[in-house]
Amino acid sequence: MRILALAWEFPPRIVGGIARHVAELYPELVKLGHDIHLLTVEFGHAPHYEVVDGIKIHRVPVAQSNDFFHWVANLNQSMGQHGGKLLLEEGAFEIIHAHDWLVGDAAIALKHTFKIPLVATIHATEFGRHNGIHNATQRYISDKEKLLAYNAWRIIVCTDYMRQEVERALESPWDKIDVVYNGIYPEKKQRHPDFDFCQFRRRFARDDEKIVYYVGRMTYEKGITVLIKSAPQIIRAMEGHAKFVIIGGGNTDSLRQQVWNLGIWDKCYFTGFMSDDDLNKFQTIADCAVFPSLYEPFGIVALESFAARVPVVVSDTGGLPEVVRHAKTGIVTWTNNADSLAWGVLVVLKNPDYAQWLVENAYKDLEQRFNWAKLAKQTEAVYGRVLHERSQVDWA
Repeated sequence: MRILALAWEFPPRIVGGIARHVAELYPELVKLGHDIHLLTVEFGHAPHYEVVDGIKIHRVPVAQSNDFFHWVANLNQSMGQHGGKLLLEEGAFEIIHAHDWLVGDAAIALKHTFKIPLVATIHATEFGRHNGIHNATQRYISDKEKLLAYNAWRIIVCTDYMRQEVERALESPWDKIDVVYNGIYPEKKQRHPDFDFCQFRRRFARDDEKIVYYVGRMTYEKGITVLIKSAPQIIRAMEGHAKFVIIGGGNTDSLRQQVWNLGIWDKCYFTGFMSDDDLNKFQTIADCAVFPSLYEPFGIVALESFAARVPVVVSDTGGLPEVVRHAKTGIVTWTNNADSLAWGVLVVLKNPDYAQWLVENAYKDLEQRFNWAKLAKQTEAVYGRVLHERSQVDWA
């Protein structure tokens, strides 16, 4: 099967979770015998064409603009032109696969021009990110998402929660939506036996302090303010033997001010951006990972903590309760509730044997439910259904 995929991010251009999803799903589809061409955005010194893990990568130039929506229009124009040229020169493709609304216009145009069925993966919705549509900008994005969903033959989402959200927010029929989880390669989080564990740990905390950490974007929807609000309660219960490490780039001024106002400045450490190598090492020294999101379609960070064998505490929003099974592979707490979050973290910190049991269960879950090879076969089944249905109709 020949598939033309469109994604606005792909390594080394990494903005959010789409880059990793695309970079890890498609090599497994290549192993299943499929011919994958991916249109994405040029970035730095990355070549305009190369083959990565069997994926044929086409990085297209995009005219820069200070206006984001103008840049998106330029992106779609460039992808549409290059995609049309590719389809004419390379021959028949059976499926076009678009990842999120930003590439939707190009994908829809190619679908209608070449009469190739379109599959869309909706990774998140504007409605979900903002708990509703509140202004013209959000309405514009939501309408683009609806247009992509409407034009898709099938829609893929990452959780049952997202299936409900897409049905409601994008007005898509329930039976048009397939759930395929995100996955992870656990071996990418292998332990680092070749570094000074104690010395590295002392960069972040005293020897007598338990390390609780968050890693991710510094945005409101990630619930970091809730974690900070819960910190004094946790510190008191641990008799001062707890340290909170906040990992990630972005503006943290308001978070630092919150920490200062709570009088816990010496118990919180903002690292800024952390390299993958340092993060892998850091996860071997940490005692608890916390992801208190207010909105989360899936939560790939939870899988990364599973793979790193760190006990996980999450909120019960979005797809997180599907990824983290409460009291089996982690602790699930009430969303936007600092008391509940503090309870969950303390369950982990005060019960190390139980926390280790959660870790072992979580690691087993990676193979059972979040294995990319298995998820690729599920994606392949979606493609197969589309091709079968396409063969039954006359596309006038």
